[in-house]
Amino acid sequence: MRILITGATGFVGSHMIDFLLKKGESEIYATKRRRSDMTNVSHIKNDVTWIDMDLADSHSLFQTLKTTEPDYIFHLGAQSFVPMSWNAPQETFVSNAIGTINLLEAVRQLELDSKIQIAGSSEEYGLVTPDETPITEDNPLRPLSPYGVSKVATDLFGRQYHRSYGMDIVVTRAFNHTGPRRGEMFVTSNFAKQVVEIEKGREPVIHVGNLDAQRDFSDVRDIVRAYWLALEKGIPGEVYNICSGEAITIKELLNMLLDLSKAEISIKEDPARMRPSDVEVLLGSCTKFKDQTGWAPEIPFEQTLEDIMNYWREIL
Repeated sequence: MRILITGATGFVGSHMIDFLLKKGESEIYATKRRRSDMTNVSHIKNDVTWIDMDLADSHSLFQTLKTTEPDYIFHLGAQSFVPMSWNAPQETFVSNAIGTINLLEAVRQLELDSKIQIAGSSEEYGLVTPDETPITEDNPLRPLSPYGVSKVATDLFGRQYHRSYGMDIVVTRAFNHTGPRRGEMFVTSNFAKQVVEIEKGREPVIHVGNLDAQRDFSDVRDIVRAYWLALEKGIPGEVYNICSGEAITIKELLNMLLDLSKAEISIKEDPARMRPSDVEVLLGSCTKFKDQTGWAPEIPFEQTLEDIMNYWREIL
């Protein structure tokens, strides 16, 4: 089986490669930009075929698909940091929405029979009222960030190409996911890194943003397994939430990380870490996906956080 992964050097992409290699898949094509940071994939860089490609460059994408003719495509390439989308809304939309159009157009023009998983996001739901939780796939989409808007467009393009051209596309809306290698700008990894820096002698103060927001967290290793099942057992044209079905506040998350350290640490609010508008509650229902595929999270969140802490202890 020929498998293509976009955004393969990223956090999720690197874990997707890990998962596929453990399954014994050998014909894996991993795309990257010419100057991509290879840190996340340094341990597997010789185990897959790397291809320089930019999602914004329709020609290079077309040539990549023409050369590889993949059976499965995991479309993970994106500008995925929500706060950055406020500062770079155009870049975010081009990377996420236009990049997806370029991918789907190349598959269509080449008349490939590829199964395509498009990584949407729970940020598409945006403004959610308390009576709408847990969030199902039928909930209205009211994005509250340029990133969320770009992912709504990505999501809709995937379903439109399925309906218009009969392409085998499944859209997944993963809620928050984390684990080792998560970029330090993301909350779990950022907090963990700060705690480890304090363990190593930094001033014992951790800087935080909004601690009241509630999020539904899963381990990235459970998420990539879900992405595989989405193509193996998902119904083309459908959208599936992928989540734990449980939410905690960011404050509870921080306290769990602090409990994993012996350091005495105080907490300080940082206005620079506040967003212009924030999604207060993201709690999902994964019933539809579980019923279709039999998937369920396997890694306890406490284990995920411990693995992140140990990752930063090794790095630092």
